[in-house]
Amino acid sequence: MSTLTANKVSLFRIFFMESKAELQRLIRTPAFSLPTILFPVMFYVFFGVVFSKNPSSAPTYLMITYCVFGIVGPALFSFGVGIAVERGQGWFHLKEVSPMPASAYIVSRIVLSAIFAVIIVLILFMIGATLGNVELPLIKWLSLAGIFVFGSLPFCAIGMTLGLYLKANSAAAIINLIYLPMSFLSGLWIPINMMPKALQEIANVFPPYHLAQLGLKIIDMDAGGSIIKHISILVLYSLVFSYLAIKTYYRKNKS
Repeated sequence: MSTLTANKVSLFRIFFMESKAELQRLIRTPAFSLPTILFPVMFYVFFGVVFSKNPSSAPTYLMITYCVFGIVGPALFSFGVGIAVERGQGWFHLKEVSPMPASAYIVSRIVLSAIFAVIIVLILFMIGATLGNVELPLIKWLSLAGIFVFGSLPFCAIGMTLGLYLKANSAAAIINLIYLPMSFLSGLWIPINMMPKALQEIANVFPPYHLAQLGLKIIDMDAGGSIIKHISILVLYSLVFSYLAIKTYYRKNKS
């Protein structure tokens, strides 16, 4: 085995072990993992299935939007609150000075967000198919799952930036103040066309709206706009907040 191959294997193992450790830590913290999974599921069951006034299309539409609501939370809180708390405890600095590459910490958080995204999406898909009578071709189920998992990346970047800015004792409250209103204004709780015109225009500013529109476009229930537009805005959010996170990280290290 060449040195380069050995280094790749070693780096992959570091990523794997760090991701495994993060997952085990969260499993032992049900105060985070259970609400993260159960809240979007409960909301969908109540508003998308049980109390739906339009049983023909509402369960399908709201399954998409609550999937987006479900994957945004873990990305924001895993990075945002997680990093802020670890910074406050000194654990973040300890990892910085350890031999572990800094990329392993970021990769492990992204993997963690992706795992939670997969779990939430699968549960909502199963509820939609069984209780909501949602019927889609297999290719559409798979396309939606792929969009949602990869669509968590912009929110990981946003969460990372917030985690580097916020203090441990205020991070959860501030991120909730961002997460919940942003979800509502993005049309994740109620269909966007039921909102006032002014709020429909505001929705275009928020990344959850564009991720939801990508999913809704697959089932022909979107509010318009090209696929390129929605993807471009999500990529732009990813790049801008990744840049802000890197800049903040190095600035704090110098101070």
